[in-house]
Amino acid sequence: MKKVILLVGILVSVAAIHVVMGQTGVIMYEQKVNMHRNIPAEREAMKAMIPEFRTTKQQLFFNEEEALYKTVIEDEEEQFSSGNGGMRMVFRMPNTEMYMHRSGKIISKQELMGKNYLIVDSVQMSPWKFGDQVKTIAGYECRMAYYTRTDTIPTMVIGGPGATEQKREPQVRTSEITAWYTDKIRPFLGPERYNTLPGAVLAIDINNGERVIVAKTIELRELKKNELKEPTNGTKTTQAEFRKLMEEQMKQMGGRGMTIRN
Repeated sequence: MKKVILLVGILVSVAAIHVVMGQTGVIMYEQKVNMHRNIPAEREAMKAMIPEFRTTKQQLFFNEEEALYKTVIEDEEEQFSSGNGGMRMVFRMPNTEMYMHRSGKIISKQELMGKNYLIVDSVQMSPWKFGDQVKTIAGYECRMAYYTRTDTIPTMVIGGPGATEQKREPQVRTSEITAWYTDKIRPFLGPERYNTLPGAVLAIDINNGERVIVAKTIELRELKKNELKEPTNGTKTTQAEFRKLMEEQMKQMGGRGMTIRN
């Protein structure tokens, strides 16, 4: 009798795995960024020119083998003013896409000065630790995972036309990453590069509210034609080469105190 029960349990588990791995659908995420969080004290006046939070939407299309995470373009530009007739700041929503294949291949489509680039890379496993907390997101019970990430960020200070370029030492930034994932949707799936957990990542919190990405709706359905396809329109490059292009562009713009970050 025990052997029968064990066999039934194994068959149920295999069937559940097959259902999860055979899923296709789309997850709608909402990203909320605290735009005031990292404004330095000497630039406090900037807080009057921009809202504290900026909210955008992203979609993640997926099937058993592939996924495509892309920005939902609602308004080409957002404009904010200081309210007293002063400086006006304009934010243009970039058209970005990230394609991921279960083989580990990643292709990121990035726009720079009106030109599209395809950054070819591979999945990097993050050092996740697992907690015992659970919470429900978009109707799915999720478990918590977390890790601390340390980034070295090159910062370039550029003088005006004809001035000598000055450089600071690279900055070291530590970020606390908290994820919530469900094993009811296939593993290695999630927003941006947060996709190396044993289930679909439905929420990401960076530095306790500095940047939060949360799944709002999950629709398991057959994908429509062209909803999920590998980006091909752009110049292929590497992450290092794209960083150099960004640095060169900032030099041409004569920016001051600009930070380059992936």
